[in-house]
Amino acid sequence: MAKQILTITRFGNPVLRRVAQRLSVEEILAVTTQELISSMFELLRSDNYGVGLAAPQVGKSLALSTIGIKPTPNRPDLERFDTVIINPSYEGLGRRFAMWEGCISCGTGNNTLYAKVPRFRKIQASWQDTQGKEHSQILEGFVAHVLQHETDHLNGVLFIDKIKDTKTVMMADEYRKRIVEKRNT
Repeated sequence: MAKQILTITRFGNPVLRRVAQRLSVEEILAVTTQELISSMFELLRSDNYGVGLAAPQVGKSLALSTIGIKPTPNRPDLERFDTVIINPSYEGLGRRFAMWEGCISCGTGNNTLYAKVPRFRKIQASWQDTQGKEHSQILEGFVAHVLQHETDHLNGVLFIDKIKDTKTVMMADEYRKRIVEKRNT
């Protein structure tokens, strides 16, 4: 497969506010889509903190996201979870809870914005995989949180739209100093 060179689309770019185009099975199986998925995973894995990357974040208004959850310095207890979600949807089960979020499209390194965002702790999620196969699964905790964030990207919604308590907004270096260090002590 040919490698695509991708760059991150930043907050303010109109593609991040569009509802992404859903993909047919034929479009999912197309070489260009498979190459895009491969390149998105490569870009996601090169980031030390990112756990998800939606196609609009690389300038493509397509309803697909890569999820690559791995332990990080901020969240060392995470279990690895790698998947591609295409044409995803979810239904919230139960109550929402606030968890810290950032976004690759709103900064890098210490200049990334973080805030607490309320999302469902448990969801019934549906999506297609890289072969167009349908999946339906109950997801919980951090995986559910990430799937909601990524699905929002595909609907033109950014995490900043969901912040309820604006006093939680902070930059990454402050987040690590005030939240992560406190959690790890």
